[in-house]
Amino acid sequence: MAYLYKRGKKWAYRAYAGKDPITGKDKQTSKSGFLTKKDAQLAAALFERRFHNNEYVQPSKITFNVLCDDWEKHYISQGAKESSLRARKIALKHIRNEFDHIAIQKISKKFYQDIIDKLSNEFSTNYVSSIHTSANMVFEYAKDNKLIKEVPTKDIKLPKKKKTVADLEKGDSIQDKFLEKEELEEFLTVAKNEGLEGDLLAFTMLAYTGIRIGEMMALKWSDIDFDNQTLTVYRTYYNPTNNKSKYTLLTPKTQTSHRTITIDKIVIDLLQLHKEEQDKIKKENEPFYQDSNFIFATNEGYPKTIKAISIRLQRLLKKTKIKKDFTPHSFRHTHTSLLIEANVHIKEIQERLGHSDINTTMDIYAHMTKNIKKEASTKFSNLMKNLSTNLID
Repeated sequence: MAYLYKRGKKWAYRAYAGKDPITGKDKQTSKSGFLTKKDAQLAAALFERRFHNNEYVQPSKITFNVLCDDWEKHYISQGAKESSLRARKIALKHIRNEFDHIAIQKISKKFYQDIIDKLSNEFSTNYVSSIHTSANMVFEYAKDNKLIKEVPTKDIKLPKKKKTVADLEKGDSIQDKFLEKEELEEFLTVAKNEGLEGDLLAFTMLAYTGIRIGEMMALKWSDIDFDNQTLTVYRTYYNPTNNKSKYTLLTPKTQTSHRTITIDKIVIDLLQLHKEEQDKIKKENEPFYQDSNFIFATNEGYPKTIKAISIRLQRLLKKTKIKKDFTPHSFRHTHTSLLIEANVHIKEIQERLGHSDINTTMDIYAHMTKNIKKEASTKFSNLMKNLSTNLID
């Protein structure tokens, strides 16, 4: 029961506020400035109800930066990957710069919305969304630990992407995310004739399997079943510094990313040829070859870096007529488009690519089916040309 007392001409209350988690001693909270005893009594009753309902938040001076440091430790303890933490820290850096040493209990929804609006003038819509998602995780953590009453990131209005004249002129950009069948044929032909060691295998595998570039760089020979012509994804490659010896092998991106897929005979044949060449390199460089059984390895045995593959890709693209902003990940979209063209069911595509979210798949699917529908209409028109002509004669 709260204790009511008079302080000068005004009333105040003092109430039990639990135990100090460090000392174990009872804590009390008090509030004064009430004009009447009844006002103090009502306020005390409201406090006690919140306290007993586990809704009370103790006043705190914890700053946003301190909270972020604490949250990062918690995030790692929950099994987050090193790559995920790094991405979150980069995104949070912008919020940290704005809130700096401000107490988290002083960060209101309006304050946070103003920061988001400010950042939307500096960064892309997608990046601001990533910043907001990371900040929301930190504030949710604060609420779960009863450091704040309300999450200021809730119901925030994120900036909408504004289309420029160039965007409108360019039209549907999804087509630039993958190669058409004829473009892929041109590219792989150039890779065969002018590619460097391992280029043809790497880009054929990306295009014919749809695996992620990080998944490919982490592949080991034990992941290939030559008899059954399958490939199993167990891990992904992570190396933000591009130092060949300072890489990390992580579990796949999502739970559905751990998968076994059937691969084409052409990929099997290229793998066997590559293994013969690699065995020669191992023998020649035996004294310093760090053999960890990687398929895409350097002459010292380390897995090749993603940056090295990207440079190889751009080198070959310059030798083609292809004018697209194409990256190693674009082969994944290319594989998706080819599966759709081959009439593979969208659910099978999702499973083959290890997608947990198939939004991009659906975007490409919509684009491809639009082309197919147009072709169907043209074929129908040609078929019915004579009849149509007779109808209007």
